[in-house]
Amino acid sequence: MRIAMISEQASPLPTGDTGAQQRHVADLSTALAAAGHDVRVYTRRDDPGLPAIVKLGEGVHVVHVPAGPARVLPAERLLSHMGDFAEWLRTEWRGTGWVPEVAHAHFWTSGLAAVTAARRVGIPVVQSFHELGVAEAAHDGPSRNGYERALGRAVDRVVAQSQDEARGLVRIGVPRTRLTVVPAGVDSERFTPEGPAAERDPERPRILSVGRLVERKGFGDVIQAMRYVPGAEYVVVGGPCAEQLAADPQAKRLRAIAEHFRVADRVRLVGGVPGAEMPRWYRSADLLVAAPWQEQFELAPLEAMACGLPVIGTAVGGLNETVVDGLTGDLVPARDPRALGGALRRLVNDKVRRFAYATAALDRARQAYSWKRVASQLGSVYATVAGRRSGEGAEAVA
Repeated sequence: MRIAMISEQASPLPTGDTGAQQRHVADLSTALAAAGHDVRVYTRRDDPGLPAIVKLGEGVHVVHVPAGPARVLPAERLLSHMGDFAEWLRTEWRGTGWVPEVAHAHFWTSGLAAVTAARRVGIPVVQSFHELGVAEAAHDGPSRNGYERALGRAVDRVVAQSQDEARGLVRIGVPRTRLTVVPAGVDSERFTPEGPAAERDPERPRILSVGRLVERKGFGDVIQAMRYVPGAEYVVVGGPCAEQLAADPQAKRLRAIAEHFRVADRVRLVGGVPGAEMPRWYRSADLLVAAPWQEQFELAPLEAMACGLPVIGTAVGGLNETVVDGLTGDLVPARDPRALGGALRRLVNDKVRRFAYATAALDRARQAYSWKRVASQLGSVYATVAGRRSGEGAEAVA
């Protein structure tokens, strides 16, 4: 099939600090191309020096769409340029020989552009939200939920990455009949237990977290929990690059928490690192901790599991499905530093359990979350919506 990926604010091209959605779109597109599909990823041009089209790999091309100024814009300013993005797509699909059979939009703003363009050309749309506005309400305002509800009803299919996300979509008014759950995948060729690891003190257990430095990710709770894990160090990878970390408000807040609880000498904020460096950081750790208060889906636990790490997580969102409690890791209540600290201490001190969890985690990542499996499942979704549209068109003509 000819598949258009609409990812206006997350280009799959390698950058200095590659986010989860960027990695998702890049890996999914590559896996779909490996399955024989022809994929084009449409993303907003944010640099005047970018070529119009870049080949990402065999069967995958990235198309830079001129919509708004050719520079990086804050997320809150992207919505006003989606009309131009949609108009460019519509013109492109009508005026060239490459017309997609299905469009898959990633994030809600991409969905608005995709639906607007595809509706005029007769192309079915599949929508992935990646993260619902409920979790970002403080930043995006109340209007985002309305857009997401309308999108969920307008597209041909909504793909949720977990049952928890599917329930959240139903709660905001998306019909359950339009929902399909397909988990994210992990690149098990890049994220492996074998390979170089970041430097560490071999005498000090390393606990790792990965993600943006936002309060609801629960990094502050982990810092408090370190009181109950004497001798271990806590390393956080994510946020702005190391040079900008000192001025970052969230980094300052986390350092203040570490000072208050007298664990500052065992807490290290690394900042954002290039995506290619992430396997080294996972391999350097003894376990990963993911302690969000609310979440739809986290890639870091999957990547850690593929590197042979056990995961301690809070029992929220997609973590309830990624982590098998008592088999690949342990789940604890959210916002409970004492319970979190107890779980961390037990696992740090039990090498046999860590090895058993790590072995099961590696097997689960490879078997249940392979990109080949994900691409096959989404290929079936695409074929279904494209076939339904074709059938409807045939009936109308008849």
